[in-house]
Amino acid sequence: MNNKSVKQLPHEKRKGEAALSDFAEYVEQQQALRFPLSRGSATSAAPHSATAKTAQADVDHEHHDELDDILDSLDLSDPSPRVRLRELLLSPESDGKALQTLSDSVQKRLLEGHGETVFDVGVEDNGDSMKLTHDEWDMAYKRVIDAAKKLRADCRLLLTKNVGGDLDGAPTKDKDCSGKVMIRQAPSTVEEVIETRIAVVGNVDAGKSSMLGVLVKGDLDDGRGKARVNLFRHKHEIETGRTSSVGMEIMGFDTKGEVVVSDTPGRKLSWEEIGKRSAKVITFSDLAGHERYLRTTVFGLLSSSPNYCLLMVAANNGLIGMSKEHLGIALALNVPVMVVITKIDICPPQILEQTINQIIRILKSPGARKIPIFIKNREECINTATQFVSQRICPIFQVSNVTGENLDLVRSFLNILPHHGRYDAEAPFEFHVNDTFSVPHVGTVVSGIVKSGVIHAGDDVQIGPDSLGRFTQTSIRSIERKRIGVPMASAGQSASFALRRVRRKDVRKGMVVLAKLDGAPPKVYREFVAEVLILSHATTIKTKYQAMLHVGPVSQTCAIIDVDRPFIRTGDRATVAFRFVQRPEYLAPGDRLLFREGRTKGLGIVKSVGYDPSKPLMFKQGDEDTAPQQTAAEENNGVEVTAGA
Repeated sequence: MNNKSVKQLPHEKRKGEAALSDFAEYVEQQQALRFPLSRGSATSAAPHSATAKTAQADVDHEHHDELDDILDSLDLSDPSPRVRLRELLLSPESDGKALQTLSDSVQKRLLEGHGETVFDVGVEDNGDSMKLTHDEWDMAYKRVIDAAKKLRADCRLLLTKNVGGDLDGAPTKDKDCSGKVMIRQAPSTVEEVIETRIAVVGNVDAGKSSMLGVLVKGDLDDGRGKARVNLFRHKHEIETGRTSSVGMEIMGFDTKGEVVVSDTPGRKLSWEEIGKRSAKVITFSDLAGHERYLRTTVFGLLSSSPNYCLLMVAANNGLIGMSKEHLGIALALNVPVMVVITKIDICPPQILEQTINQIIRILKSPGARKIPIFIKNREECINTATQFVSQRICPIFQVSNVTGENLDLVRSFLNILPHHGRYDAEAPFEFHVNDTFSVPHVGTVVSGIVKSGVIHAGDDVQIGPDSLGRFTQTSIRSIERKRIGVPMASAGQSASFALRRVRRKDVRKGMVVLAKLDGAPPKVYREFVAEVLILSHATTIKTKYQAMLHVGPVSQTCAIIDVDRPFIRTGDRATVAFRFVQRPEYLAPGDRLLFREGRTKGLGIVKSVGYDPSKPLMFKQGDEDTAPQQTAAEENNGVEVTAGA
């Protein structure tokens, strides 16, 4: 089907955009089932059985907020009354018990924040002001520092109110003293270093590689590409100045929130040096902006499982070309987005204003439904960073890589950025392969993301599937994170594994590494059923339609073999059965997918693996009726493919 010559009508395009935000919420719910935050929360978040639903309804019916507040105020459930934070912070230095209680409270927050937290000195846990005077504020801040020292953590004062000094924000009417303090724990081992992954996207010549070079090295650009040279991997990239591969760069922060850079001007630290000196590491995936490399960019966005997406827009060009494409993919994947407008030093004021208005209009559109917030000073930066767990917020920076204007705000924002992601360390081990290498004296090395579970060096694992759907037994020779050897890796971390007894030609991108289990090998599938949303398509989609499908690191051509209606158009949401054209793959319900062909774009989420042709989707009435049929199809399909069918 050739749809490139047919232009999509405006009302069809709006229909696809409007359906995007609703579908994104559905995807987020399915992701919560795929990767629950913890074993306990998984059950409560999504009770599956009718009994669980009834019990949940009874609990909701009997729950009374007002009664809870009365009981809390009476402290009937707790024999020892709770101590307010104000009393702990203003307790005398000789009171060791109060300091220990405060330290325990900070420790709890550090665990929730994966080793870091922003502590509001002057505000109680329930949001009430402590009404601190200037002297009381000084005493409270010193007390927080003492509590942090007991936990091997450092404090950095981010922002104050009514205290005075360089860090003081806009004064408040009540004149109460307060402040935000970043507390970050020193990692005892390298594997405890906080890791946040950010995908950097935008149109060609938006300044992506240049800005990463400036952030990482600490030196400014000369306006002619000096800062970006170190990020390129190929000779033709240096010659043309255009990224064609997925470039990786890291930026480290120590426990005090300072950027880890070389003491020698112009020298770039190695990954090993940054990793050993950092308590928090930001991993940037520098993705290609040219239309020719869209497949590489889509692969980078899905395979790297980014926690955040950084959209770069050139002030003199605006949101053009592939920028809209990249923004659409980030929104489809439900990844929080932040925007950086570059080249403001060479852009005329009226053009910059046009660019800003265009970005605001697109972010507020029905497809995005974002709240743009322009970061112009330190107070806005810190307040927005602490609130960025909300997916609706979209911070916008205006920077120059040549003059360095507002780059300090970007660094401060990245330093405070909270950890965001959904991983389950208690689930069985699952690792997705993004890249493969052959290293001299080491052997075959695979790199990627640990999706769930924990793995140790020396553990027996299996990697696959190959073209026949089989898995190869192997073991982990060694593990590296950011080029530093570590004894283990856990869910949510990026890592590289050296494998024993496996040749480089036998591994590929898109494979998975699973824990070795006694019994039947893992099941892989050539067919699967997914809930999809068509974002843009000029005509209609029917069975036998083929497109390039991306599921995590898997990129393969797929054919539609069944649809739950005669045809689907732009903005339609449908249940579709796909078949991989080349080879079976390892999939699980809840995996996000994206397919494209020419101007056609669609996204979806895997509902079930396997497909039974004797039970077509057209006649299925609801999830209750389809569940047993899909299970039967899953069994049949999985056994056949595992056997090499």
